[in-house]
Amino acid sequence: MTAAPLPAQDVQFRLTTEDAGLRSTLRQASLTAALAAEGTGTPQDIVAAAQADYRRMLTGLYAEGFYGGTVSILIDGREAAGLAPLDAPATIGSVEIRVTPGPRFSFGQAGIGPLAPGTTLPEGFQPGAVARSNMARAAAIAAVDGWRDAGHAKATPDSQDITAVHSENRLDVSIGIDPGPRLTFGPLIPSGNVAVRSERIVEIAGLPEGTVFSPEEVSLAAQRLRRTGAFSAVTLTEAEDYTADFTLPITAQVAEEKPRRFGFGLEYSTVEGLGLSGYWMHRNLLGGAENLRVEADISGLGGETGGTDYRLSADFRRPGTLHPDNDLLIGASIERLDEPDFFLDQIALEAGFARRVSEQRTASGAIGFVAATVEDDLGSRSYQLLTLPLTGTEDRRDDPLDPASGFYLSLDITPFLGFGDAGSGARIYADGRAYRSFGTDDRVTLAFRGQLGSVIGTGLSDSPSDYLFYSGGGDTVRGQPYQSLAIDLGGGNEIGGLSFAAASIEARVDVTNKIGLVGFYDAGFVGDTATPFESGDWHAGAGVGIRYNTGLGPIRVDLATPVTGPDAGGSLSFYVGIGQAF
Repeated sequence: MTAAPLPAQDVQFRLTTEDAGLRSTLRQASLTAALAAEGTGTPQDIVAAAQADYRRMLTGLYAEGFYGGTVSILIDGREAAGLAPLDAPATIGSVEIRVTPGPRFSFGQAGIGPLAPGTTLPEGFQPGAVARSNMARAAAIAAVDGWRDAGHAKATPDSQDITAVHSENRLDVSIGIDPGPRLTFGPLIPSGNVAVRSERIVEIAGLPEGTVFSPEEVSLAAQRLRRTGAFSAVTLTEAEDYTADFTLPITAQVAEEKPRRFGFGLEYSTVEGLGLSGYWMHRNLLGGAENLRVEADISGLGGETGGTDYRLSADFRRPGTLHPDNDLLIGASIERLDEPDFFLDQIALEAGFARRVSEQRTASGAIGFVAATVEDDLGSRSYQLLTLPLTGTEDRRDDPLDPASGFYLSLDITPFLGFGDAGSGARIYADGRAYRSFGTDDRVTLAFRGQLGSVIGTGLSDSPSDYLFYSGGGDTVRGQPYQSLAIDLGGGNEIGGLSFAAASIEARVDVTNKIGLVGFYDAGFVGDTATPFESGDWHAGAGVGIRYNTGLGPIRVDLATPVTGPDAGGSLSFYVGIGQAF
């Protein structure tokens, strides 16, 4: 018969001096307590864990500055050290861990060096501070990191003198650091690649061969390779030894992703109908980690948004072009938009570069061509555009699909030169979002979003129809009909506005780890001049929603109603999607 595991409550900690921090440290260090909490430990496991706990308890004492402590671990009253694991009793009733911490020690001498200029040591490593063992370790790590940041890649602790003076409850620590020589980057040596060419790995990584070694440059090179999407794993490893001319070769060990991938998505609302999307992607089209993505979208199925919209696009991205942080972008799309106030057929071509300024900041610029025919309440028009789209983004959200903290900012400026029935001007659009969590385990999140837009240089009659602004629907004001706020031309005719503003606030509450509730309020403005808020109308909507966390992003279900206008509170709109609304 299998013996029952030891209940967690039957592992007792007895400290002669009560110290909540020390008790927590020792409990977390105890293998016996962990086994009992899991409820899976056999008597043999418990005996072996208890015997390992002697050293772990002493390590925990040292971590809290106690260097004269004693430990006794009793299993049903017998010292665990005297038990043979193979002769463990058939059942164990209790385990008692008795700890006498003794006095807490302070640092007397706390010396380490030599230090690289600008090195900052932990505040806890100084004379008079509690002599926690991890402080000496942290100081050694900080000293080595300081030298590595200065180009001394092989810096290492080469001596240590640690003396516990028990009569004075004092710990004297002296650590010597060997900086080693200042090194420069040697060649980057790709390894593990099959389909991606080695020279392209070197080009994308952008490790500056011949310059002074920098851990930050190594980290950046690894990030650049990971961002391509062509690799499932990337590890940059420094050679164990440097060369005679003080250069340090670096190995880039990669594992390649499967080259092809496809996926799909869907969104639904009772007003906008069903939206379906699918894509096919090749991660290594030409052997240089080039990415080709072909995507098709159909939206407005069964909705009240004028008709069904179609879009087919192809986007090519070549990382590490002209600069390691530059991506060459080439895109083409063809689409038909059957919107409430216009019908558009359009083809667009675009080529340019995207630059990753930092891990959170990106910028892009391109040149494009657009040809379109449109039918709206102003009649039928045909035009061509030469465009210069410029975009900047700052993304400091903790999770793009389910953010709980941070912020997001983007600015799009698209100057355009119009031919045919379109004028020349520029479209400007800004989007800002902020998130703040609080409460127990940060289970309450307040989310804010503001949008602002303007078309300058053209009037309502000669602006590209899809550059004009509308409000209403899932991306602006939930509860209000899709694109229901526009400019009234009289006689039942409407067109998009030259200016736009929208604001949203959400309160998100995690009821469980899987289920969340949301309350929200949205407001939108559309104006007939290029200056926001100058001349135009507002509308608003509000509602509640539920979120189900899938681990890959929440499934979103929102129910909203207008709170302004003649239909205020008189209709409900239903929205379903993946990820938070913003």
